[in-house]
Amino acid sequence: MCEYCGCQSLASIDELTREHDEVVRLISHLGPAHRAGDVAGMARVARRIAAVLGPHTQVEEHGLFPVMAEEFPEQIAALEAEHRRVEAVLAEAADGVTPADPDWPHRLLATMALLRDHILKEQDGVFPAALAVLGTEDWEAVEKVRATAGSPLSRTAP
Repeated sequence: MCEYCGCQSLASIDELTREHDEVVRLISHLGPAHRAGDVAGMARVARRIAAVLGPHTQVEEHGLFPVMAEEFPEQIAALEAEHRRVEAVLAEAADGVTPADPDWPHRLLATMALLRDHILKEQDGVFPAALAVLGTEDWEAVEKVRATAGSPLSRTAP
């Protein structure tokens, strides 16, 4: 993950990056569960990923992305579309449900591969670009969204 531009020195970006790292860590549990035929285990991991991504996506879409969309409308629209795609597959395992669709484990794995690529786009593109695009008021707005959304990670959990 990106560490060359200094964007992680900002608390907002550092927290988003820590959430990305946690999501990638959780994704790593899906392969072994899939190989073991443990669809219920995959669903549990999907719910944990969704718990991290819920507040994370709020911060991006209501704090960071609106300003970024002024400069990069197509790229931000594509990232938001990917958010919807990821959310749809994860939602199938919401509320303790183990999806009955025999194709769901494959769709989950494919969507998580998309999510890993998505994370790289944000960390190598959006976050460094945010340093140039966002001003002090914009960063304060991002922090306000974070304060409302919270985080499942211990450092900023409400």
